[in-house]
Amino acid sequence: MRVNAVLATALYSSAALLGQVRADDTDDAVESSSTSIEETSTASAIEKPTFTPSKIKADFFEQFTDDWEARWQPSHAKKEDSKTTEEWAYVGEWAVEEPHVFKAIEQDKGLVVKNPAAHHAISAKFPKKIDNKKNTLVVQYEVKLQNGLECGGAYMKLLQDNKALHAEEFSNASPYVIMFGPDKCGATNKVHFIFKHKNPKTGEYEEKHLKSAPSAKITKGTTNLYTLIVHENNDFEIKINGESSKKGNLLEDFTPSVNPEKEIDDPKDTKPEDWVDEARISDPEATKPGDWDEDAPFEIIDEEATKPGDWLEDEPTMVPDPEAEKPEDWDDEEDGDWIPPTVPNPKCEEVSGCGKWEPPTKKNPAYKGKWTPEYIDNPAYKGVWAPAKIPNPDYFEDKTPAKFEPMGAIGFEIWTMQSDILFDNIYIGHSVEDAEKLKAETYDVKHAVEVAEEEASKPPPTKEPPKSPMDLKFMDDPVHYVREKVDLFWAIAKNDPVEAIKALPEVAGGIGALAVTVIALIIGIVGVSGGAPPKVQKAAEKVKQSAMDTKDQVVDAASTATSNAQAEVNKRSTRSSGPAE
Repeated sequence: MRVNAVLATALYSSAALLGQVRADDTDDAVESSSTSIEETSTASAIEKPTFTPSKIKADFFEQFTDDWEARWQPSHAKKEDSKTTEEWAYVGEWAVEEPHVFKAIEQDKGLVVKNPAAHHAISAKFPKKIDNKKNTLVVQYEVKLQNGLECGGAYMKLLQDNKALHAEEFSNASPYVIMFGPDKCGATNKVHFIFKHKNPKTGEYEEKHLKSAPSAKITKGTTNLYTLIVHENNDFEIKINGESSKKGNLLEDFTPSVNPEKEIDDPKDTKPEDWVDEARISDPEATKPGDWDEDAPFEIIDEEATKPGDWLEDEPTMVPDPEAEKPEDWDDEEDGDWIPPTVPNPKCEEVSGCGKWEPPTKKNPAYKGKWTPEYIDNPAYKGVWAPAKIPNPDYFEDKTPAKFEPMGAIGFEIWTMQSDILFDNIYIGHSVEDAEKLKAETYDVKHAVEVAEEEASKPPPTKEPPKSPMDLKFMDDPVHYVREKVDLFWAIAKNDPVEAIKALPEVAGGIGALAVTVIALIIGIVGVSGGAPPKVQKAAEKVKQSAMDTKDQVVDAASTATSNAQAEVNKRSTRSSGPAE
C-alpha cells in the first residue's frame, strides 16, 4: 500500500507539472462563469423593503402618498423676467411615481420633474402657517437626480403666508421667506440658503445670500438628503446626507448684511483742491550725470568675432527643390516661366552657415537707456482721502433675524435641463430629533440599497493584460511563475529545442531533474515490490519510458546546444586571430 501511494503521488506530480498550463484555460472559463453567476445572484438577492408611511409628525410632512393631489397644485402662471420682454410659461409636467433608477423601497413614490429644458412650478399650502419666532426651524428633503444634473435647480421655496397665496398663480414673483437646496450650472455648484429680511424702517424686503455656500452633492441615480437647521439664537447649520457641511450665523455670514452700517460716507463731502495724495514723487534736485549717454544703442557689433573656417560664402542659403516637377497643366505662355520652389540648402546644414558672413552683435556695455530721476517720499503727502463719516439715517439693528416672517406654503419653482428629478420625504418642523429619526427610517435605508444596486450594476473589472513570462518574478506568485515558464519552454521547444534550453535553462534543468527523479523512484518501486499488481507495473513502465524519452530529449538538446556554442566560439576565435605570419 505504501509503494502504491508513493507511485500515485509521483504520477500525480508529473501530470500536474506538465498539464497545468492546459488546465488554465478551463479554470479561467469556470472562474469567469462563476463570477458572472455570482454577480447575477448578488443583483437579484438585494432585499428591498416595502414602503410604510412614517408616524413622525411635523408642521408639514410629505411622503407623496396616494392622496398627494389634494395638497399639491401645479402652476400655469407666466414667469416674470425683467431682463427680457419674452414670457415664460410653466409648461413642465409633474408626476408622482416610483424611481426608475436604483429603486430602493418598493411602492415608495416621489414628486418627479418630467420634462427637460422646461420651466416647472408646483406648490402646496401648509395646514396652518408656520411661525418660527420662538422655535428652531428644521427643513429637510431628499433629492434623487435620476439622470444626473448638468444645468438646473432642485431647490425649494418656503412661501410667505398672505391672502394672495394662490397655488395656481405660483411663480418666481411669489414672495418667499426661505430658498434652500442644490443648484448647478456650469461652474456654479452650490446649496442655496437665501432668506428675505424685512427692513423695519422702510418695510421693504431684501434677499440675504449665504456667503461661501457649500457645494451640492451631484450624484446620478442615488438619493441625497439636504437639511437646514436655524436656531433661535441665529445660528444655522446645513447638512448633506447627515454630515455637517456649513455652520454659521445669520448676522455674520450673509450678504448684504442684515443690519446696515451705523455710519456712512458723507455724500456732500468733497476732497479739498490742495489735498496731496501722491505718496512718492520724483526727486526735484536730481540731475542727470554728465557721462550718461541716452543715445547709446542697446547692442553693438562684436568687433572680436571672426568668420568660422567652414563658412560657405559662395553657397546660397536657399536652393531650388531638386525633387520639384513642373505641373503637367503648366502653360509657359499663360503662366510664365515655371520656377521651382526653393528649399534650405542641404550643404548649409553641415557647416556653420552660408552666404555673406556678418559679425554678430553683443550687448553694449555703455548702454544705460533713458535717464529718469529717483523717487523720494513726498513731504506734502497727506494720505488717502476719504469722505467724512456721518450717522446712517437708515440704520437699524435687528438682533433676531431668525424670527422669520410666517410661512404658508412650500413650492418648487425651477428650470432644469435634466428630467426625472425626484423629491421625497419633505419635513418642515421644529424637531432636530424627529428629522434624524426620519433620516434613519428613509434615507439610511434607501442609501444602503442604492449603493448595493449601483455596485451590482457596474460591469466586472477588466483583467490586466498578462505580463510576458520573462517579466515575471518568482516571489510575486511562485505557482504562476513556474506555470508560465514551463508553458513558454514547451512553446519554444516545439520549434527549436536548442533555443528553448538557451532561453530557459532553469526549466530544462528542472525537467531533467524531474525525469531522473521519476526514473529512480520507479526503479526503486519495481525493485522493492516485485509482487506489485500488473496494472501498477504497467503504469510504472509507461512512466519510466516517458521519463527516459524526456531525459534523452533534454540531454540531446543540451548536447546539441553545447556543440553549437563551441562551434560558434571556434569560428570567432579563428576570425579574430587572423592568418599566421
